[in-house]
Amino acid sequence: MTERRILIADDEALARQRLRRLIDAIPGYRVCGEADNGESALTAAARCEPDIVLLDIRMPGLDGMDAAAHFNALAAPPALIFCSAYDNYAMEAIGHQAAAYLLKPVRQSALEDALAAAERTNRLQQEVLANRQAQPLEQISVRSHRGMELIDLAELYYCMADSKYVTLVHRQGSTLCDHTLKELEADHGHLLLRIHRQTLVNRRHVRGLIRGPGGQQQIRLGDSAGTCLAVSRRHLTSVRQWLDQGR
Repeated sequence: MTERRILIADDEALARQRLRRLIDAIPGYRVCGEADNGESALTAAARCEPDIVLLDIRMPGLDGMDAAAHFNALAAPPALIFCSAYDNYAMEAIGHQAAAYLLKPVRQSALEDALAAAERTNRLQQEVLANRQAQPLEQISVRSHRGMELIDLAELYYCMADSKYVTLVHRQGSTLCDHTLKELEADHGHLLLRIHRQTLVNRRHVRGLIRGPGGQQQIRLGDSAGTCLAVSRRHLTSVRQWLDQGR
């Protein structure tokens, strides 16, 4: 069995020492590096290329959640196991595709179970990576409050702007981003259709043009919510032309 490389990221030296002792007692794993914050974890990962990262959450500077977003944006991300003294971050950890969430002090049996889960996560990531290499996906890279995120355009439903931000609504939920609608339209105009000065929709998910309450024309999307979005008079002609041309 090939040894799995583990990076430990925790701002407490005693916590790192404890995890190292636990890992040393588990066959098939070895610690390839240590870090005391999120930034140094990313630097260490670039050097030692870990298969798994044990990641604390509350750390100075770049915290564990922000570091996780950076790890997940990598072409071949490591499996992530969060280790925290607090249980209120578990749901957020799931959002970062964590293989496991361990409470401190970490128990040997719990760590062994988490590493087994990370093995399964690694296999899934390798399969996804192979599929992406065989059929590259178009993606939008956005800097959100969670850090850097990659959103598959195939899973994007629409983009909506308000006075300050643009919200990307996609299959996994919604993400605030720092791109303008103009920038998104310029980069992905072959896929994104302007229906309003504040709205772009993904052409792949358009199911038709309907008349909404008050007679206003709306685009109906094929998402699970059956979303309908207003079409402005200014853009109605171009939307109809696109629909008439068979999309």
